[in-house]
Amino acid sequence: MAQNNNRSGNEERDQYFEDRAGTDKAHFHVVPHEQEGWAVKKEGEDEPTHTTGSKSEAVKEANRMAEEAGTMAIIHNEHGRIEEQHNYEN
Repeated sequence: MAQNNNRSGNEERDQYFEDRAGTDKAHFHVVPHEQEGWAVKKEGEDEPTHTTGSKSEAVKEANRMAEEAGTMAIIHNEHGRIEEQHNYEN
Protein backbone atom coordinates (compact mmCIF):
# COMPACT_ATOMS: atom_id res chain seq x y z
CA MET A 1 0.00 0.00 0.00
CA ALA A 2 2.92 2.35 0.64
CA GLN A 3 3.88 2.02 -3.02
CA ASN A 4 0.48 3.35 -4.09
CA ASN A 5 0.88 6.38 -1.84
CA ASN A 6 4.39 6.97 -3.18
CA ARG A 7 3.22 6.57 -6.77
CA SER A 8 0.39 9.01 -6.10
CA GLY A 9 2.89 11.46 -4.59
CA ASN A 10 5.11 11.16 -7.66
CA GLU A 11 2.13 11.78 -9.93
CA GLU A 12 1.16 14.85 -7.89
CA ARG A 13 4.74 16.14 -8.01
CA ASP A 14 4.95 15.58 -11.77
CA GLN A 15 1.63 17.37 -12.27
CA TYR A 16 2.86 20.28 -10.10
CA PHE A 17 5.94 20.71 -12.32
CA GLU A 18 3.92 20.24 -15.51
CA ASP A 19 1.42 22.92 -14.44
CA ARG A 20 4.24 25.46 -13.85
CA ALA A 21 6.36 24.55 -16.87
CA GLY A 22 6.61 27.34 -19.39
CA THR A 23 4.65 29.79 -17.22
CA ASP A 24 5.65 32.83 -15.21
CA LYS A 25 5.73 30.55 -12.14
CA ALA A 26 8.41 28.25 -13.61
CA HIS A 27 11.51 27.95 -11.46
CA PHE A 28 15.11 28.27 -12.64
CA HIS A 29 17.36 25.27 -11.95
CA VAL A 30 21.16 25.26 -11.84
CA VAL A 31 22.20 21.84 -13.12
CA PRO A 32 25.34 20.13 -14.41
CA HIS A 33 25.80 20.51 -18.17
CA GLU A 34 27.77 17.99 -20.25
CA GLN A 35 29.52 20.44 -22.59
CA GLU A 36 29.75 23.71 -20.68
CA GLY A 37 29.98 22.59 -17.05
CA TRP A 38 26.86 24.23 -15.59
CA ALA A 39 23.53 25.42 -16.95
CA VAL A 40 20.47 27.38 -15.90
CA LYS A 41 17.30 25.70 -17.11
CA LYS A 42 13.79 27.07 -16.82
CA GLU A 43 11.23 24.41 -15.93
CA GLY A 44 9.45 23.09 -18.99
CA GLU A 45 12.16 24.07 -21.46
CA ASP A 46 14.52 21.55 -23.01
CA GLU A 47 17.38 23.92 -23.78
CA PRO A 48 19.24 25.84 -21.07
CA THR A 49 18.77 29.59 -20.93
CA HIS A 50 22.39 30.07 -19.80
CA THR A 51 25.52 27.91 -19.74
CA THR A 52 28.88 28.53 -18.10
CA GLY A 53 31.95 26.72 -16.84
CA SER A 54 31.44 28.12 -13.35
CA LYS A 55 28.77 26.93 -10.92
CA SER A 56 28.94 30.25 -9.04
CA GLU A 57 28.24 32.13 -12.29
CA ALA A 58 25.28 29.84 -13.02
CA VAL A 59 23.92 30.41 -9.49
CA LYS A 60 24.31 34.18 -9.89
CA GLU A 61 22.42 34.11 -13.21
CA ALA A 62 19.66 31.82 -11.87
CA ASN A 63 19.18 34.11 -8.87
CA ARG A 64 18.98 37.16 -11.15
CA MET A 65 16.42 35.49 -13.41
CA ALA A 66 14.36 34.14 -10.51
CA GLU A 67 14.32 37.51 -8.76
CA GLU A 68 13.27 39.26 -11.96
CA ALA A 69 10.49 36.69 -12.53
CA GLY A 70 9.39 36.59 -8.85
CA THR A 71 9.95 32.84 -8.63
CA MET A 72 12.65 30.47 -7.29
CA ALA A 73 16.22 29.47 -8.09
CA ILE A 74 16.89 25.82 -7.28
CA ILE A 75 20.54 24.83 -7.05
CA HIS A 76 21.56 21.23 -7.74
CA ASN A 77 24.89 19.58 -6.97
CA GLU A 78 27.08 17.74 -9.50
CA HIS A 79 24.96 14.60 -8.98
CA GLY A 80 21.68 16.41 -9.73
CA ARG A 81 20.39 16.51 -6.14
CA ILE A 82 18.96 19.76 -4.78
CA GLU A 83 21.48 21.59 -2.57
CA GLU A 84 19.66 24.82 -1.86
CA GLN A 85 16.73 26.98 -2.91
CA HIS A 86 16.44 30.76 -3.16
CA ASN A 87 12.88 32.05 -2.98
CA TYR A 88 12.01 35.33 -4.71
CA GLU A 89 8.26 34.71 -4.84
CA ASN A 90 6.21 37.76 -3.90
